[in-house]
Amino acid sequence: MEKQKTIFLSALQENQDKLYRICSIYSVSSEDSKDLFQEVLVHIWKSMSSFKGNSSIATWMFRIALNVCLRFKSKYAKTQNRFIRLDSMTISNLGSEEGNEKNNEKIIALRKCVKKLNEGDKAIVALYLEGLAYREISDILGLSENHIAVKIKRIKSKLFNCINEIL
Repeated sequence: MEKQKTIFLSALQENQDKLYRICSIYSVSSEDSKDLFQEVLVHIWKSMSSFKGNSSIATWMFRIALNVCLRFKSKYAKTQNRFIRLDSMTISNLGSEEGNEKNNEKIIALRKCVKKLNEGDKAIVALYLEGLAYREISDILGLSENHIAVKIKRIKSKLFNCINEIL
């Protein structure tokens, strides 16, 4: 049990930011992102005993994160028609430099465009943006490396067009 805890904490320390960003792609608000991230961590912890080491622990964690996020998205889609969501507004200091504002606009546009993708493309681009190699993405999603490469090229084109429409 102590060994599992050590492995979990070490892997979490290395991958928590990436896991959180994946959660944020599949959620509507920052509060949903935090809740989803906690749900992902619970699932990873509960599954630690089943980790066989056939892939890297990061790959294994991303696979769990995507599965939890997809289940969340499915549940959310079923309930969104029954509830009215009031998103809170937050005010933050984005900086006064024009360069920062332009970069923030591009990041916001990219996030909007990624959220418009279908679930499969969203999973691929989330992992790609986290810097995972095609091989790791293919291991996580169960697709061939070649298929991942083709999909990424198509997704990049979709995102580029979408961003240009927004900006």
